[in-house]
Amino acid sequence: MAIAEITVIPVGTGSTSLSRYVADMQRAIEQVEGITYELTAMGTIIEGPLDRLFAAIQALHESPFQAGAKRVSTVVKIDDRRDKASSVVQKLESVREKLNA
Repeated sequence: MAIAEITVIPVGTGSTSLSRYVADMQRAIEQVEGITYELTAMGTIIEGPLDRLFAAIQALHESPFQAGAKRVSTVVKIDDRRDKASSVVQKLESVREKLNA
């Protein structure tokens, strides 16, 4: 299972507040099957099979255009570990164990 962190920035919207676009993007990602996701203050973390992650990334990237943005800047980081099972929860637990050691 792969994990991605994505930040989508609508450019030239005429407003310093982008929460309207963020809300639209969350509605768009809700429609993508086969993933789990978490909205954070600076982006969205997506977990699932790689093909579903790319579908979610496309949905998030396209959403601001559908809401009227003329330009969108998207940053994507992907962690695709194939030697053993990995998840957001597992990664966080591993760090917490080391903090408590």
